[in-house]
Amino acid sequence: MKKLFFVLVVFVSLDASAQELFVFTEPASNMPAKSLGVRDMNAFMFEKDGKLNYHNMPELMWGINKKWMVHVQGFISNRQEGGLKAEGGSFYAKYRFLSKDAIQSHFRMAAYGRYSLNRADIHQQEIETMGHNTGYETGLIATQLLHKVAISSSVSYERALDNNPDYKFPSTESNSAVNYTLSVGKLMLPKVYKDYKQTNMNLMLELLGQRLNDNGKSYLDIAPSVQFIINSQARVDIGYRQELYSTMKRTAPNGILLKFEYTFFNVFK
Repeated sequence: MKKLFFVLVVFVSLDASAQELFVFTEPASNMPAKSLGVRDMNAFMFEKDGKLNYHNMPELMWGINKKWMVHVQGFISNRQEGGLKAEGGSFYAKYRFLSKDAIQSHFRMAAYGRYSLNRADIHQQEIETMGHNTGYETGLIATQLLHKVAISSSVSYERALDNNPDYKFPSTESNSAVNYTLSVGKLMLPKVYKDYKQTNMNLMLELLGQRLNDNGKSYLDIAPSVQFIINSQARVDIGYRQELYSTMKRTAPNGILLKFEYTFFNVFK
């Protein structure tokens, strides 16, 4: 079990600085200033009745400056009858308010917020504004980088609203929750850094939890993953999410995550 805790992501650039890039969570660091990123996230989740639940979430990201970045994301899934359907989208913003840099290490903290719209049916007690619920989330992230190893943790408040126009949030269920995460990872390759064209391989392990505020129900998931950074611009993530325990109703907690991302540097002068 201890071996599983040694895993994360370090983005190595020309000036030998590093940036954490997690698979299931966001770090306190931002993407490079004046850059534009495109990402496509694909989740293949296994429902308890055997059905495969597919979610596609295309995303556009903008690094405004070293402190601010914003994301715009769409939600598409096959949960509703008739195949793949667009179900909504979200706006995400992150503000990095603390940076302490040293040789081969840094500590950073950031505040973030997300607002989502979703018109799909409400089918579980778990609250998830990234792909399931209309609502908002706000929280804090702290990330410590030590050479090739990084540790990141976050805590947030999440509130679900009605999924308009057809689905009211059930009055009998908790409509707010506290989320908490812990992510650990390590740069595995290259063993010796020579230039930015080398492919980086990162391993990581993330713990993802939630506690509903009104009834105290909770869950905790574990998510190991591997990541490849190609030519310092392209990124491929492969991860698996597994429920460790849960006292709430969750339709499809376990599954595979695939992410593809590309960053365009210095787009905005």
